[in-house]
Amino acid sequence: MSIIVDAKGLSCPQPVLMTLNKIKEIKKGEIIVKVDTDTSKENVSRAAQSQGWEVADIQENKEGYQLTIRK
Repeated sequence: MSIIVDAKGLSCPQPVLMTLNKIKEIKKGEIIVKVDTDTSKENVSRAAQSQGWEVADIQENKEGYQLTIRK
């Protein structure tokens, strides 16, 4: 089961901090991160990769982006 981090409507660094907190909490698995700006998408992707997580998928939708990260 995936864990969802809904950071839509929040500006950086809040989406990154929420994602990093969840990464530290679960250690490995799958996290779906929802953001609504290009900047947040890029920053969350970089932060996840810096922690050894893979950005498995990025989907764009009318509300922004959904990133799937895995470890």
